[in-house]
Amino acid sequence: MENQEQKENYQKKIESQLDEWRADIDRLRARAKNATAETKLKYQENIDRLEVKMDEGKSKLKDIKESSGEAWESIREGADSIWDTMKATFAEVKEKLHDDDEEEKKD
Repeated sequence: MENQEQKENYQKKIESQLDEWRADIDRLRARAKNATAETKLKYQENIDRLEVKMDEGKSKLKDIKESSGEAWESIREGADSIWDTMKATFAEVKEKLHDDDEEEKKD
């Protein structure tokens, strides 16, 4: 039973993180609407990149949900790797776009 509880807690953590990232993407879309054409293009390229990562995350979450008993432990290892990559990608994009916003304000 403990294993099932761990799995459920892990799923909730992942779902929460995906929701947070979805909100981040929505905020980026809103910022892009008010940006110059060049900056809007940068936003869209990065949003597209984040959407791909979101799809990977959703796919891995589905795998976890569909896994049974002990099998989810092995899936979790792969999921942890994907989450680390996703976190890094989201942080990188947010930093890059923040820097671009700062540059645009100077112009």
